[in-house]
Amino acid sequence: MEIFLIGLAVIALLIAMMSVKIVHQGYRYTIERFGKFTRVAEPGLNLVTPFIYRVGRKINMMEQVLDIPGQEIITKDNAMVAVDGVVFFQVLDAAKAAYEVSDLYTAIMALSTTNLRTVMGSMDLDETLSKRDEINARLLNVVDHATESWGVKITRVELKDIRPPADIVNAMTRQMKAEREKRASILESEGMRQSEILRAEGEKQARILQAEGMKEAAFRDAEARERAAQAEANATKSVSDAIEGGSVQAINYFIAQKYVEAIGMFATSPNAKTILFPVEATQLMGTLGGIGALAREAIGKDLAEGIVPSVPRVERKD
Repeated sequence: MEIFLIGLAVIALLIAMMSVKIVHQGYRYTIERFGKFTRVAEPGLNLVTPFIYRVGRKINMMEQVLDIPGQEIITKDNAMVAVDGVVFFQVLDAAKAAYEVSDLYTAIMALSTTNLRTVMGSMDLDETLSKRDEINARLLNVVDHATESWGVKITRVELKDIRPPADIVNAMTRQMKAEREKRASILESEGMRQSEILRAEGEKQARILQAEGMKEAAFRDAEARERAAQAEANATKSVSDAIEGGSVQAINYFIAQKYVEAIGMFATSPNAKTILFPVEATQLMGTLGGIGALAREAIGKDLAEGIVPSVPRVERKD
């Protein structure tokens, strides 16, 4: 009897242990009754009637990463490239992920691979190398739409590497080098052109300023000559008025002025060492005396003594 009770206790303990199902965080268990899905067990302690109910599938609800193996793809312009990538996905509906597809991981991988071939096969090689974001977006849209009925959300699709053949890589390298050399030549030509333009502009401005300066100098020179001529005319008029009034000193002043100017020109000549005068010195002194008398009559004795022109020192040789 005791053995029977012990046996019943052991059986009851085993049934109790079989009834307790602990679901870890991040997972969902599907509960089946005689092989038919009934509910989803949430994380924590769950009681399940043994022999009638059992755990069907254990579904990982966390975001997962699935590698897309490397594969050869022919682009639109018949270039062969090797491509591999990754797919990030998360199960949102455990029941659909368990019973709408037989093998979720294999299905996602096959779907991603075929759509990757389709998307990249419709693009040229240059587009596949330069438009990765566009390829990722198109793959994400297509794969996510296809897996929606499986209770799966595709969060990201990323291409890890695109490897063109070695000969194409070499050709692209030469093309890039040629483009850079072309760009450098264009920039150098533009710099030289800009430099020549600036130099020409500088020379133009210099010529304009030089012409302006010459114009201003000519204007001032003409003005000076005009004033000198006006002064000469005024002096001549004054002498003429004096002669007309019967002043002999005015005639002497006019003649003496021209005489002194002529002697000054002889004295300043670079080739004249000795000057011969065919006139008497007393005549010159008399002329100068007439100038002094005329000046005293015109502006006063004191001022006339201060403005009598100096006679250049000459050597007379008879």
